Amino acid sequence: MNKFLLIALCCFAPLLLKAQTPTDTLNVVDIDTTGKTDLLDIGTRLFKLKPRPKTKEKKQFYFSILPISSSVPGGSKALVTSTTAGFYLGPRKTTYLSSVTFAPYFNLKGRYGLPIHSSIWLKDNGYNIQGDTRFLVYPQYTWGLGGGQSEQDRILVNFNYVRFYQSVYKRIDPSFYVGLGYNLDYYFSINTNNNPTPITLAQFTGYKYGTTDGNNSFSSGLTLNFLYDTRQNSINPIPGIYANLIYRINSHVVGSDNNAQSLYVDFRKYVSLNKSDDGGKNLIAFWTYYWTTLTQGTPYLGLPGIGNDPYQRSGRGIEQNRYRGENLIYFETEYRKDITHNGLLGFVVFANANTASEVNTHRFAYINPAAGAGLRIKFNKKSDTNICLDYGFSKGYNDLVIGLGEAF
Repeated sequence: MNKFLLIALCCFAPLLLKAQTPTDTLNVVDIDTTGKTDLLDIGTRLFKLKPRPKTKEKKQFYFSILPISSSVPGGSKALVTSTTAGFYLGPRKTTYLSSVTFAPYFNLKGRYGLPIHSSIWLKDNGYNIQGDTRFLVYPQYTWGLGGGQSEQDRILVNFNYVRFYQSVYKRIDPSFYVGLGYNLDYYFSINTNNNPTPITLAQFTGYKYGTTDGNNSFSSGLTLNFLYDTRQNSINPIPGIYANLIYRINSHVVGSDNNAQSLYVDFRKYVSLNKSDDGGKNLIAFWTYYWTTLTQGTPYLGLPGIGNDPYQRSGRGIEQNRYRGENLIYFETEYRKDITHNGLLGFVVFANANTASEVNTHRFAYINPAAGAGLRIKFNKKSDTNICLDYGFSKGYNDLVIGLGEAF
């Protein structure tokens, strides 16, 4: 009963938030970059290049490219080339900034990935189109279900992964959207051959769906989506609210191996601590999500897991997939502050915690915390894109992650 009360509360949260918005028309703030500095400005001055043109063009594109050597989801170092494009497809006073992120990576240990994320806002925010496409070769550790395992209680799982998620949202009110989508997850060549002691994934986890050694796992389903979004810029949100509910139905009718249902509810709030608009960035951000399977049949690799959220940004300071269960609750808060008045440098301090349900009791028995801090360097002031260097730590683990755009 408590589980369904929580689901009901999450479902109605976006509507309650909407009721607090008295306006019937969207008024997007056009961010003033006068007096601001980014790395492109510094490069222009240093190499005496032609100044960047000042333009009011509605469909101006803003690119940010960062080739780095950094950690990738699942652990180990890899060469990553992160590219973010921000652009407007309508008048800036009535249209949010669209974004596309492409971050391919590879290393010399058999791991590589080609992930593409997109959020496209059409003119006057009439529609929002969201996409998530990935092809991954992914040897990765798993610790089974729940949260009580030690760091050494793990096995290595080899698999390849194809993901294709597409959703279309239609605007109902100024910031409220309803949409439909299609989600496909294909895990293939699943095996545990590289472990010192022979053991299958089914034996280690005690879970029967999608754990047969050498087999494939195919999940295909339709989604019903609800979205409330006043952030204006998802690359670097300014004060606002984001709430998203995704109800997924995998079915034999659309080719899925098993019939299964799941729910993902995501809520974020950004609160400015400035007393005026000219004090630079000074805000606190909150993020929480609840991810649950509503029926049996979800394959093991598709179960709720830390770092496996849609943008793989949760759990900084914790290894991806470290905690997994049929239900997962996550919370994070982050303080963001400019160091320099021109916005070139900033810093963040963050803390997060998660809890995954236990395999037999389905209880949330363990809370797994992490914390850290990071440096921000403005790469492109027009799209407000930062280079983010985050150091996070938790019990028995620490990591430095470098990327473009805020974690949430």
